[in-house]
Amino acid sequence: MAAEKIVVLVGSASDLPFAHRVEDFLSESRFSVKCEYRINSAHRNIDKLLNDLKSYEQSEESIVYITMAGLSDALSGVVAGNSQHPVIACPPDLEKHGLPKAYSTMMMPQGIAVSLVASPENAALAAVKILALTNSSLKDQIAEYMKKLKSTVAKTDADLRQKEEHEREREHIEQIEHTEHGEHDEHGDDL
Repeated sequence: MAAEKIVVLVGSASDLPFAHRVEDFLSESRFSVKCEYRINSAHRNIDKLLNDLKSYEQSEESIVYITMAGLSDALSGVVAGNSQHPVIACPPDLEKHGLPKAYSTMMMPQGIAVSLVASPENAALAAVKILALTNSSLKDQIAEYMKKLKSTVAKTDADLRQKEEHEREREHIEQIEHTEHGEHDEHGDDL
């Protein structure tokens, strides 16, 4: 079986802090997938990008690319147009540029498939799910991750209900105390 790997391609070194959230998520979530980072630019050094892609294409590894490039998203389209592997675009400046940025990623020519995911953590999860299609161990890890998510939601809800019940009890006690205090005042006025 071929090894699985997520290759994170960033447009510049300034994108690395955003990009490292992929590996942080994989580690925190205990997904056993290798993650590799490369700096490539579809505008500034297309030859390096194409050479790196050629090297990955010749490997026997199962690869999912996560591309992270600011401004125009040529990187994602060039990678998708020159690779047989899935490409997930995760622009680091999506919040800053909004819909125009999203369109620069989504509006690819027919035959150039790029998926758009807003957060590095969700891009990493999507990549793991793609790789799990051919790896039952990863599939089990995803099932465990989903189980933890469900458990967290159930626990948070139970904590909230317990807090609400406690607050209702406290309010009831305060109401009783207020009522009793009011009755004492009434009796004190009669004397």
